[in-house]
Amino acid sequence: MSAAPSEPAEGETGPPPSPRPVELPEPTPVPTLNVANLLTLSRLVLVPLFIAALFAGDGTETFWRAVATALFAVASFTDQVDGWVARKYGLITDFGKIADPIADKALIGAALVGLSVLGELGWWVTIVIAVREIGVTLLRFWVIRHGVIPASRGGKAKTMAQIAAITVYLLPLPASADFVGWALMGLALVLTVVTGIDYLIRALKLRALGDRTGSTS
Repeated sequence: MSAAPSEPAEGETGPPPSPRPVELPEPTPVPTLNVANLLTLSRLVLVPLFIAALFAGDGTETFWRAVATALFAVASFTDQVDGWVARKYGLITDFGKIADPIADKALIGAALVGLSVLGELGWWVTIVIAVREIGVTLLRFWVIRHGVIPASRGGKAKTMAQIAAITVYLLPLPASADFVGWALMGLALVLTVVTGIDYLIRALKLRALGDRTGSTS
């Protein structure tokens, strides 16, 4: 018969009790319908209103050009606000990462096409920018199974240059100010091409990494 375990003598201490595992609270999931994403969706809603104002009065009336410029400026401002809100309050979602650049492309694409239809901007400029923007969007969906490509700093700078150039083109300014719009649009074109190549490289790397991970799992 085995002996009973001896109790610690008086003045002696037994082994310390095993620490209980600490249970960490699960992170609260970020709802898709949040303030940042609603601001992104509002930008999409403003696009048809902007187009209607741009073509009102044959696209030449000062009042309607001012209205179109104001709508474009408000929609562009939401792009800055929704990103800040998402980062500050932890409202970043995969939906927002995809919807935000799509809303940007819809707004800028509508403005470029509208200006080209009115004969104020060369179609080749609109085509170059449109090919880049559509290509980047397709790249995002091409690698979405492996991850989401967030907007880069270069992409944000490109968007800001495009917004600045388009705003100058939209404003009813005298012909003497045309060179400002040309300079800004030239900068926007350079950033458009350079960042497009950067997105292509990032997408290829992400896709290759995903394929390697999938083949080894």
